[in-house]
Amino acid sequence: MHPMRWFENITDLGRGAEILRRCPYGMIEARDGRFERVGLRPFPKTASMPAAIVWGGLWHRYARGDRCRLYYNQPRRAANFLVLKYVQSSRDGSLASLRRVLEVLDEIARLKESDALLCDVANWRVSTAIMARSGWEPHCPSMWHRHFIKRFYGTFSPPIAWHEMDGQTALVSGQPMT
Repeated sequence: MHPMRWFENITDLGRGAEILRRCPYGMIEARDGRFERVGLRPFPKTASMPAAIVWGGLWHRYARGDRCRLYYNQPRRAANFLVLKYVQSSRDGSLASLRRVLEVLDEIARLKESDALLCDVANWRVSTAIMARSGWEPHCPSMWHRHFIKRFYGTFSPPIAWHEMDGQTALVSGQPMT
């Protein structure tokens, strides 16, 4: 059993599976369409529209290269859910990097045996059709918020399998390939 280590970076999902199961808060990062790390956090990510506009805008403008970060929380009162709290991308961010962080979030949900993923989409450029392509559906209609849910309830995709197409360390069933 590993002790809880805050601010630890997990770069191998297979080896870090037990730590990921226990840690409720994290940040997933991808660069150039490749998984980089899951940075564990001792506290949940909070997000507000003014902070997103100021800090997110600065990060988007000045972060170099193709980078994407996704922050997630596991609420204490609803430990069987994960909340996609916030996504940041650099100016050169790609769809491949966004897809990679979303795949890793699905994998963390699988490791934690979460019932569902939840998010509140504030960016109106993200359409319901785009969310549906990734398995998300509208949830709890509201005049001021666009809530989405991706349900699992025990039915998960198989563990992610990344192959050496682009030099990335290959993972099959959570274990590095040799």
